[in-house]
Amino acid sequence: MEPLPIAPSRSTQTASAQPGSKGRYAFVSLGCPKNLVDSERMLGLLQLDGYELVASPDDADFAIVNTCGFIESARNESFAAIDEMLQRKRDGLLRGVIVSGCLAERQQEQLLVDRPDIDHLVGVFGREEVTKVADRLIAGLDEQRMVFKPAPVRALADTMRMRVTPRHFAYLKISEGCDRLCTFCAIPKMRGKHATKPIEEVMDEARELAADGVKELVIVAQDTTYYGMDMYGEPRLVELLEQLETVEGIDWIRLMYLYPMYFTDQLIDTIAESNKILPYLDMPLQHINDRMLKRMQRRVNRAQTEELVAKLRQRIPDLVMRTTLITGFPGETEEEFEELVEYVEKERFERLGVFTYSLEPDTPAARLPNHIDEETKERRRGELMALQQQIAFEFADEQIGTQQPILIDSPVPNEPTAWIGRTIADAPDVDCVVYVTGERLAPGMLVDCEVVARSDYDLVAVAL
Repeated sequence: MEPLPIAPSRSTQTASAQPGSKGRYAFVSLGCPKNLVDSERMLGLLQLDGYELVASPDDADFAIVNTCGFIESARNESFAAIDEMLQRKRDGLLRGVIVSGCLAERQQEQLLVDRPDIDHLVGVFGREEVTKVADRLIAGLDEQRMVFKPAPVRALADTMRMRVTPRHFAYLKISEGCDRLCTFCAIPKMRGKHATKPIEEVMDEARELAADGVKELVIVAQDTTYYGMDMYGEPRLVELLEQLETVEGIDWIRLMYLYPMYFTDQLIDTIAESNKILPYLDMPLQHINDRMLKRMQRRVNRAQTEELVAKLRQRIPDLVMRTTLITGFPGETEEEFEELVEYVEKERFERLGVFTYSLEPDTPAARLPNHIDEETKERRRGELMALQQQIAFEFADEQIGTQQPILIDSPVPNEPTAWIGRTIADAPDVDCVVYVTGERLAPGMLVDCEVVARSDYDLVAVAL
C-alpha cells in the first residue's frame, strides 16, 4: 500500500513522543490496510520508546520493511524493498535492516537463508516486540534474530498508533486471521485462524481515533461478516455497528472485506437504516461459475450469490457494490470464463477489480490439475477490465448533475481553489476520486457539491 518510506510529516500522531532519540529509522509499509494498521501500531510503539522516524533512509540508522506475502507480485514488491535497504546497508548507509509482516511470517528461516544480510525478522504477531528488536540492532547484538509468536486467540489491540493516513480517515481492524480455507489463498497460513477483537476494545479504538480527528472509519478484517463467531458463537457485526454509530465525530463508516456468508436480514436492515454506515459494500466474489466456486472452496454457489446481491440492491437505497474476481484459476474453461463475463455485464458492479490467478506453492489450488498459461490469464483479465471500464464510465456519467456530499482528502498542488475528495462510492486508495473546485475548503471537510463532469474514471464537482 505504501511503497515508499513513510515520512513523519504525513503522520497524525496518536501516540505521544518522548524527548530524546534512541535512534533514527526509516519505515516502508507494503500490502493491504490490515498490514498498514500493523505498521501504524509498530510506529506508535517505536515512537513511545524514543525512536525517531525519518522521511528518508539517507537520514536513518536502520530501516524496517513491513512486507506483504499474499501473491507473487506482492512478494516481488516486498523483495525489491528489502533488497534496496540491504544494498544501503552494504554501502555503509544503514546499520541494519529489520523485515516484518506477512512475507517474514510466510518464509521465516528461508528468508534469512536467501538474504543473510537481514539483521532481524519479526513475524505478524511479533510486532509488539519491535522496540526490543530495534534495541538489539542498535546495540549490535546478533542473537535472537527471529521473533515469531503464535496467532493469538483474541486479536491484538491496535491502540496508540502513529497514523500515516490523512488525519480525517483511518482503518479500524476488527478481527485477525481467517477461517475460510479458499484453495487459492495463503492468508490463514500467515495470519492464523479468525480471532475477533472484543467489541469493547474496538469501541475504545474508535473513540481514540475520533478524538484524533477521524471522520471516516474504514472497517477492515480478513472476513468482516464472520466477526464474533469465535468469541460469541454467533455473528456480532450488527451489534458492533450499532455501537460504532454512537461515536461522536464519526460521519462515515465504510465496510470492507465482507464475505458473502452470514449476511443476515438484520445486518442488511442495519446498513439500510443507518445515518453513518455508507451504502457501499466491498464483497469479493472471485467467480460466479459453480464448478469454479467449488474448486475455490468458496462455500457459496451462483444461485446464492445472485439472491444475496439482488436482496442487497433491493433493500439498501443507492447501494454501491465493489467486488474482486480471479481469472485463470486452474481448470477455468473458456465457457466458464464467458459465464463470468456475462454475469459482470448483467450485474454491473459499480466498482470491480480483477486479479489473475497467482500460483501459491503452499495452497491446495497449487496441486489442482490444468493450470492455465499466463497469456490466457492476462487476456481474460483484460477482457473483464475493458467491460468494467465501460460500466464504470456509465456509472460516472449518471452522477453528472447530482448533488452529493464529498469528503475532501487533499489540496491539488499549486491550485489554491482545487481539491481532491471522494464520494460515498469511493474507498480510499482503491476507488476513484473527485476533483472539487471551491473556496475555503480543507482536508476532512464534508462538503455538499454538484457533480459537473467526468474525467475518465474520476468526477469533477463544484462546492455548493
